[in-house]
Amino acid sequence: MRKKRRIGHMKITVCIGSSCHIKGSRPVVEQLQTLIAENDLGDRIELGGTFCMGKCQQGVCVTVDGALFSVSPENVKEFFRDHVKAKLA
Repeated sequence: MRKKRRIGHMKITVCIGSSCHIKGSRPVVEQLQTLIAENDLGDRIELGGTFCMGKCQQGVCVTVDGALFSVSPENVKEFFRDHVKAKLA
């Protein structure tokens, strides 16, 4: 049975496989945790990790409700603004 997602909530999953780890998945996760806390969105965002998504050449792979994005420690703030906050507004 598929779990229903509550309206106004989203799930962010960050790849922590070896390739994404080398490309900076840990700082991406840490920055996302900080941004979620700073924006008081902890009750609306489920942040998790997963092992290889099979898209290693695309950098740190991050999904938002299943949509795949390539995120780096350098662009995580823009990613959060454009693909997380904008969708929860």
